[in-house]
Amino acid sequence: MKILIVENEVYLAQSISAKLSDAGYSCEIVTNIKDALKNEKYDAVLLSTNISGQNFYPIIEKHKNSIIILLISYISSDTILNPIKAGASDYIQKPFMIEELLRKLQHLKLHKKLLNENNTLNDYVNNLFFNKTPKESINKKITVPLLITSPLQTHADALVFGYAKEFAEQFNFISLSSEGALDKIAKNDPGTLMYIVNLQDIKNSEKSKIFNIIEHKKVIISSTNPNEETPYETIRISSNDNFFEKINILTIDDYIKSVLTHFQDKLPDTELAKKLGISRKSLWERRKRYGIKKK
Repeated sequence: MKILIVENEVYLAQSISAKLSDAGYSCEIVTNIKDALKNEKYDAVLLSTNISGQNFYPIIEKHKNSIIILLISYISSDTILNPIKAGASDYIQKPFMIEELLRKLQHLKLHKKLLNENNTLNDYVNNLFFNKTPKESINKKITVPLLITSPLQTHADALVFGYAKEFAEQFNFISLSSEGALDKIAKNDPGTLMYIVNLQDIKNSEKSKIFNIIEHKKVIISSTNPNEETPYETIRISSNDNFFEKINILTIDDYIKSVLTHFQDKLPDTELAKKLGISRKSLWERRKRYGIKKK
């Protein structure tokens, strides 16, 4: 991490630099505003607010994409409030322990990293669900647990992410296909919303365990099985899109599972097995393996 120290008290600046260097940081010291405005990039700037007779705001503007920690001698609007409004990240009051400065640097570095990751993920999610929000909606006063069924997983996802964005609701995401999913559900804070997906992949004999765990929790659970049954309030999304998204290529198992789920109530087993190119016995075995109940 490359750090610029802007401080006219040379001995203080050298002391800070030596201790930060011992901690693995690379430091450069300048004693005036002009030198701090050179065309170089730094990960962090330690900026003294008591450089006599010099306007330090151009430094904040130039290094606004870096971590900026104000080195202040006293607390006032001029030393803290106004510089932070201008873009500074935090402040530390002299004299200070180097451990406190290191803690602030590490905290702000992590905060910046998480903020960038969050912005990237938000952009990705907005692009992923662009024009995919279904006409159905989730009311702010939802009854939980809540089941959402949709032939396309992305439509259920768009509904939940849209609800969370509209009402500033944070949630934990859990896939029932992931290892340790039941433990994660059981340990989740009852006051924190959970969005659980892939209920269609769970055998009917195992679903009662899940329902018992989420009975008194704040949960939205989704399934791509349109005939999914739970003891909860249900939102059923109907899609006018093609059955499969064009960008997805399913495995053989996923393809057969999807066909069974969506067409077993429309076609007799003999015709369904013929269209899939398998025997009726194989059809029965696969239905049992996938936990799909014949209506």
